[in-house]
Amino acid sequence: MLNKIFLQGRLVADPELRHTQSGVAVTSFRIAVDRNYKDRETGERKADFINVVAWRQTGEFVSRFFSKGRIAIVEGELQTRDYTDRDGNRRYATEVMASNVYFGDSRRDGDGGGGYAPQGGGSYAPQSHGGYNAPQGGPPSGGSYNAAPPAVDQFADLTDDDGELPF
Repeated sequence: MLNKIFLQGRLVADPELRHTQSGVAVTSFRIAVDRNYKDRETGERKADFINVVAWRQTGEFVSRFFSKGRIAIVEGELQTRDYTDRDGNRRYATEVMASNVYFGDSRRDGDGGGGYAPQGGGSYAPQSHGGYNAPQGGPPSGGSYNAAPPAVDQFADLTDDDGELPF
């Protein structure tokens, strides 16, 4: 069976980071995803508001680098669950369990940003499109993940031109 979903939307509020009783990080956030058509009466695009849950390092990454208004690209799977509320009513919840979350805007477009590179020799690399793919297992070498934004500008202007560029 196949259960794979990709969404791009804008965070409607800051992500909420919590920890389970066993200390596992879990972040909840909601994104607004525009529909592909306009409403006949108003001429405006409507949006769907979709709940997303990110666990462990992916959740920590989202809570640290995303905020209200940022565009997120979410890759994951759709899950539904049911529960009984305090009044005894049966309720249903549908949410996306994120396996990867990527930046959908640039640092200039949003208020945070950039790619992600762990400090201390992590076993995973930053993605060229500004995303984060959660590593499997715990921190490498028994260390901890100290996420930090990348250096200010990793590119420099060329000062000497030898006139022999291959293109």
